[in-house]
Amino acid sequence: MISAAPPRFAPRFDLARLWRGDRRISALLALLAVALVVGVVQGQIGRGDRGITPINSSGDFLTSGILVDVTGDNADDARSKGWREAQRQGWKQLYRQINGSDGPALNDSVLDGIVTAIVVEEEQIGPRRYVAKLGVQFDRVRAGQILGVSGRTLRSPPLLVIPVYSIDGMQQVFEQRSAWQRAWAEYNTGQSAIDYVRTAGTGADTLLLNSGQIGRRSRVWWRVILDQYGAADVLVPIARVEYSYPGGPITGHFTARFGPDNKLIGSFRMTGPSPAALPDMMQKAVAQMDRLYTDALAAGILRTDTYLVLEKPVEVEELPEVVEADALPTETDTSVPTAPVVGVATFTVQYNSPDVESVSATERNVAGVAGVQSASTTSLALGGLSVMRVTYRGDMAALKAALEARGYKVQASGSTLRISR
Repeated sequence: MISAAPPRFAPRFDLARLWRGDRRISALLALLAVALVVGVVQGQIGRGDRGITPINSSGDFLTSGILVDVTGDNADDARSKGWREAQRQGWKQLYRQINGSDGPALNDSVLDGIVTAIVVEEEQIGPRRYVAKLGVQFDRVRAGQILGVSGRTLRSPPLLVIPVYSIDGMQQVFEQRSAWQRAWAEYNTGQSAIDYVRTAGTGADTLLLNSGQIGRRSRVWWRVILDQYGAADVLVPIARVEYSYPGGPITGHFTARFGPDNKLIGSFRMTGPSPAALPDMMQKAVAQMDRLYTDALAAGILRTDTYLVLEKPVEVEELPEVVEADALPTETDTSVPTAPVVGVATFTVQYNSPDVESVSATERNVAGVAGVQSASTTSLALGGLSVMRVTYRGDMAALKAALEARGYKVQASGSTLRISR
């Protein structure tokens, strides 16, 4: 009879016995498990070059898509003439957009005083020729005086933007760069009534802001995330692109949603002749999304969830009574006047940022001002004008005085402060 018993030299692997018997091996397995989890998290945070820093967050007027084709004595002279021609066309376009008619022709010296930036969208530079598609950014205060537009506008509370991009049934946010993320990063949000809070999509953004987060309903978890970004609520613009065949027409389906409950605001569809039209489609879709959200704000639909507000709102009955001039306490009056209630508000601060060190130094100086709870740069423009979001306990006048006490020169315009040394 042949025995089926295993030979004596065959090893027996008892995992439970191994786990109980050898503490060193169990500790080693635990360390390997922790290292694996840490490696996955670090890979999720640091993998790839996918961050796109938001730009054009200022409140300036922006005109885009201006085509110029000029010649000059050399390449620099042709480009200079092209930029001046773009300023003239941009002013006509801006005046027509706001007032519906052609405005007064301004000479180049006046235009130089109200233009804050030239945005290069496309350009080709030859030895004596300059062909480009440009955008022109105008200062809201100085240009607004000529346009007859007030520099102060009504805006929504800060709303965090999570742009979801769907392709082939897979949803992503910041896992890798997309045309949808770039379109939101390059959109000029300063002209909108919506106070968008946009992130670069780097660091912990990929873990906190993903397609799974928009499906959560827990107000506690949402409140923690919104507090990290200084926002009061969340906007979820969704883009889904369909390709007919390689090199063929494309169709974009866009949906605007709002809040932790993923409430539908509106939807629309766009088409393009080929995949090469995708960037232009995304830019137009973001502008259409902004109109949907702006209309929803005017209709009272974009109401911040009360469970997301950390601080209790002040009721009218709780406000201190106004003391009349003839009711001021005298020497014999022992009553103590009621202290005014000081709330927390968010302000936009613009500052010059020639290099990275100046950005860090300005953030530290502003954060060190008494009453400032947070100060973070939301729009970085090295060599130009960066934008900082400052949360301050007090009003704008008090913040302006505090910054001036720190040695800054402060200019106020609406809800925006511009500081310089």
